[in-house]
Amino acid sequence: MDHDGRVNLEWLSVNDSENETGGTAIKRATWALPLSELIGTLLLVAVGCSFVVIDFAPKSPVVHGIPDVGVRRAITGFLFGLTGGAIALSKVGKISGAHINPVVTLAFWLHHKISGWMALRYLVGQFLGAIIGAGLLVLWGGWAKITHYAATTPGPEGAWVAVVGETITTFCLVVALFSFLGSKKLRRYTPGIFPVLYAVMVWLEAPWSGTSTNPARTLGPAVVSHVWSGWWVYFVGPLLGMVLGILVMGPVLRFFAWEIASAKLYYFHHDPYQVFHGHLHRSQDRQSTG
Repeated sequence: MDHDGRVNLEWLSVNDSENETGGTAIKRATWALPLSELIGTLLLVAVGCSFVVIDFAPKSPVVHGIPDVGVRRAITGFLFGLTGGAIALSKVGKISGAHINPVVTLAFWLHHKISGWMALRYLVGQFLGAIIGAGLLVLWGGWAKITHYAATTPGPEGAWVAVVGETITTFCLVVALFSFLGSKKLRRYTPGIFPVLYAVMVWLEAPWSGTSTNPARTLGPAVVSHVWSGWWVYFVGPLLGMVLGILVMGPVLRFFAWEIASAKLYYFHHDPYQVFHGHLHRSQDRQSTG
């Protein structure tokens, strides 16, 4: 942290003026970028899931002040999405792209914007960050325990209905994300889609599955709370939704002559490691396996 108490990520960055070779940049990127994703996912779970705890713990003043469960779901979704958008605009977003979600990383990988080995490192960082972030929820004490640390579990309709819900919401996430990233006019506003998108999705879908759309976000609270009911739903549903979203957006991108310029949600031209535009896609894989 710096002297103001803020998290300082400058040491993860490479000086843009440095004349690093491609091999040196890749070696540095293999730890710096996944570590940035770990920090970003940690923040997403620690802050985003704190809103779940605050908005749904029975003794919380929010519950008494806003008795309507649907309204609280919408508010929680908005704040969770706002957290993700803020992370995309932060230093984490500049360094690693702020995927903070395995399905986002895999979507970029399928779109050939990030190498397979880097995607794998991102996933490891995201899952570890989610577990650490969920661990920080213990600071809420009894509120966290009674809400099972914001764990996501299938609703009363059952696991397969939850799979459908996770598939639909993750599909919507990928379509919205790639629509904004594909359009040069809308690209800069990408972080702003998350608050509204999640407000609507959580309001409508949360009774089915809790609206995770993020396997890491589900895994973290599950590990801490030991609540594993229907855990597989939050891998199958989001992965299926992501694949369907990619299949739909392929023709859409071609029809509108749109292009996903970078595997980032903001800071699109900041790529000192040359890993976000597919430049070193093959060379990264060769060096990682060599």
